[in-house]
Amino acid sequence: MTGLFPRPRAVVAPGAVHVPEWLSAEQQRELVAACRTWARGPVPLRHTALPGGGVMSVRTVCLGWHWQPYRYTRTADDVNGAPVAPFPQWLAELGRSAVAEAYGAESAAARAYAPDAALINFYDDDARMGMHQDKEERSGAPVVSLSIGDTCVFRFGNTENRGRPYTDVELASGDLFVFGGPSRHAFHGVPRVRPGTAGPETGMRGGRLNLTLRETGLGAPGQRRPRESPNSSR
Repeated sequence: MTGLFPRPRAVVAPGAVHVPEWLSAEQQRELVAACRTWARGPVPLRHTALPGGGVMSVRTVCLGWHWQPYRYTRTADDVNGAPVAPFPQWLAELGRSAVAEAYGAESAAARAYAPDAALINFYDDDARMGMHQDKEERSGAPVVSLSIGDTCVFRFGNTENRGRPYTDVELASGDLFVFGGPSRHAFHGVPRVRPGTAGPETGMRGGRLNLTLRETGLGAPGQRRPRESPNSSR
């Protein structure tokens, strides 16, 4: 428990579930250590360049598939051309446990969940994420979001546009957020991070890590070509 009173789990929208303090302190430290290894390469943590010439303020490293606006590839063609780091089985198992926690162990979504990609975003004090949809995946399986470090304001919106209605949720270190079903393509973003709100138990000196696990539906290399989604936005 991070404060005086426990924070209850909440269904923010149909298919969108917030579970506070789901990760233990030990799990958070293990994920932080793993993220530090992944950030060193073969494709290093980087600010993603956008097609319009802008650069994202968060820094990102990927596992399994490399995300760049607005497609997945097996090699980081926009960075150094190296093959992306593999997606580990233990992380897939953590993702299945997350979906089971959100929807129930016997739910079809939990039984079928097979994530094969992760986007790991690091937010410093000034980083933000604009309202966007996760639409590059062929699969309609839920997205699993794990937060470590400083608390952020997570804005979860509707499926039609970037504006209202939306709900602002505070995601603290250890929190789980899963969105699928009717909310799978909801717009969402991070308008602010609250510096200095994380305790020392994670081993981070500052900032926020966000691990998002996805099931791309793209299959093994050579089976399907990644699709481009020019109408998507981040």
